[in-house]
Amino acid sequence: MDTSARAPLFESNIRSLPLLGRGKVRDIYAVGEENLLIVTTDRLSAFDVVLPDPIPGKGEMLTTLSSFWFRHFEDTVPHHLARLTLAEVLPDPGERAAVEGRAVVVKRLRPLLVEAVVRGYLIGSGWRDYQKSGELCGISLPAGLRLADPLPTPIFTPSTKAASGAHDENIDFAQTQTLIGHDYAHKVREVALRLYAGAAAFARARGIIIADTKFEFGIDRNGEVVLIDEALTPDSSRFWPLEDYQPGTSPPSFDKQFVRDYLETLNWDKRAPGPRLPAEIITKTAAKYREALTRLTA
Repeated sequence: MDTSARAPLFESNIRSLPLLGRGKVRDIYAVGEENLLIVTTDRLSAFDVVLPDPIPGKGEMLTTLSSFWFRHFEDTVPHHLARLTLAEVLPDPGERAAVEGRAVVVKRLRPLLVEAVVRGYLIGSGWRDYQKSGELCGISLPAGLRLADPLPTPIFTPSTKAASGAHDENIDFAQTQTLIGHDYAHKVREVALRLYAGAAAFARARGIIIADTKFEFGIDRNGEVVLIDEALTPDSSRFWPLEDYQPGTSPPSFDKQFVRDYLETLNWDKRAPGPRLPAEIITKTAAKYREALTRLTA
């Protein structure tokens, strides 16, 4: 997939459908009462701040990869993709061309207001927590683990789902049950761990370690849990190249950790507005996303 020749899309502008909202990356439009149109832009967020520079081709790559995973795991959990085509929803060729490849029609569901984070390796905020307390999100871990070590078993560490500009907060399982109910909390944990295990094995065979990831779920009219939003992309996961992985060091990545590492070198307070990105960082980030997509779906 060569997305480099197409102009980046920072914000969509579909006039034929009601705009419901803009997230950090996605623009959401109403399609009647039953469906939504989700446009994945080239916006990039880091530390919960949308940066001013888009990453060319990013939205198309995320859309392709998410759709791949939705269908790969549809026997494990239903997904939100609808049967309506983009042409049926956007009959105007001009409007459709502007979002072709980056827009999907999905079922309108009731979202569960937690992010289902699964961690398989000790990195990021989990590593910092472990150094302080020997725990990861309140879960005790063995002593002596190193940076980027695999965890004894993948763990479910949910967080709140913050609005754009706000920060997600880690919560424990008891809080998860309070927010979404006992049955849904247990179901989400079980499905998220199963999805992570399957995806991690699939990716490892293709030279990628999925260190951690987050899933989002909704509820359909029958009360069933449905996988929504995005799945197992470089925006929602840490992807490491297997050939470069060495415990004790922070591995290189195929995801936006590359941008985060650059931002950490700046005198920035991690509040909006975000800093501009150099052309080299933008180009390298796009290349990392593209390589992850190619390895996983080729």
